[in-house]
Amino acid sequence: MATASVVTKNAASVLVLSANSEVRARLRSALTAQRWEVYEADGGAAALLLMEQTRPQATLLDGPLPDLHLADFAEEARSSQPTMDLIALDGTLAGLTGAMRSPRRGELLQVLRSVCQEGPSDTTTDTNIPAAPAPGRVLPITARQSSPRAGAHTPPILELGASIRLPELIGNSDRMLEVSRRIRLVAKRKSTVLIQGPTGTGKEVVARALHRLSPRADRPFVALNCAAIPEALLEAELFGHARGAFTGAVQRRTGRIEAANGGTLFLDEIGEMPLALQSKLLRFLESGELQRVGENETVRVDVRIVAATHQPLARRAQEGSFRADLFYRLSVFRIQTPALAEHLEDLTALSEHFLEASAGEDIPKQLDEEAFAHLAAHAWPGNVRELQHVLERASILAEDRLVITAAEIELDLP
Repeated sequence: MATASVVTKNAASVLVLSANSEVRARLRSALTAQRWEVYEADGGAAALLLMEQTRPQATLLDGPLPDLHLADFAEEARSSQPTMDLIALDGTLAGLTGAMRSPRRGELLQVLRSVCQEGPSDTTTDTNIPAAPAPGRVLPITARQSSPRAGAHTPPILELGASIRLPELIGNSDRMLEVSRRIRLVAKRKSTVLIQGPTGTGKEVVARALHRLSPRADRPFVALNCAAIPEALLEAELFGHARGAFTGAVQRRTGRIEAANGGTLFLDEIGEMPLALQSKLLRFLESGELQRVGENETVRVDVRIVAATHQPLARRAQEGSFRADLFYRLSVFRIQTPALAEHLEDLTALSEHFLEASAGEDIPKQLDEEAFAHLAAHAWPGNVRELQHVLERASILAEDRLVITAAEIELDLP
């Protein structure tokens, strides 16, 4: 959620960031009364997007945030808006210090102190969130300190796991929570995203989560596997073609880019795209315009590109087998999906999820101790996709029994 109040054109601007709607309402009322232009956000990702669009003089931060670790948000905010005042309203980031620079800093601090002294409201509906900043705890922020002051509490990411983890991503390991955190961080922006990771680690799941959390969620999500279509047909599949453009083109066809207009285009296995087609994709990314095969007129399309690969694109770009300019254009923001062997602590949750999915409307089957030990000892070269197939096979082999034994665990690879 992100909103803005309406005041005079020349008013100073401030962003109020809090998951508590009551805190935002009281600050908005007090600040607009002093002719501040007030923007609001209830999460870190929405706030970072608003900062880029509005460039406020100050941001008032009331933690904790539902999507981002507070210290990580502070670093991102400082990196994108180095001249903006970032002020914590409580002691959550007590190890971070700094000085206000805004010309109206005295007025702003006076408003904050007056709101802090009001105390909590009886109409607060949010739960587990402080109703108001504690009096006298207005604290400017500059950057993360390497050694927080004794007694300060900066919650580790695992404590925020329940609110950070996305429902599509199973597991509460540090590696999977980091994937969820990065998805939340970039989803509401327009930036292109490159998802890198071994085959079978759920890169399309990540792409769909990005789309679901983006402002484009009600528009199309279109996926194209660049390795699954012959090179001779890939350009027409991507850009569309006119009738008669080539043998077999009996009618005009809309390409995947145009079909995703207003939404998200997911280009899986982007490393398999031919070099000649890479240059045309780069031209589209830079101009937002495309030409269908066999036509001269250009078509303007608004689409967000999310690409994925299991290949080391940075190295391939250095070697010249992948265009370096396209690599930099695609990898504005990167998300790494980990191999299953790197987060085996999620094996139990993943197994339960896949067994429940394969059961359909039946009672989900369970693994006995020996069966689970077989899974835990495996190297999982096929990653999460291999685990899914192994458990589906085991569930079938177990027939009507509700407990899967080691005899039903048939691994794809040694």
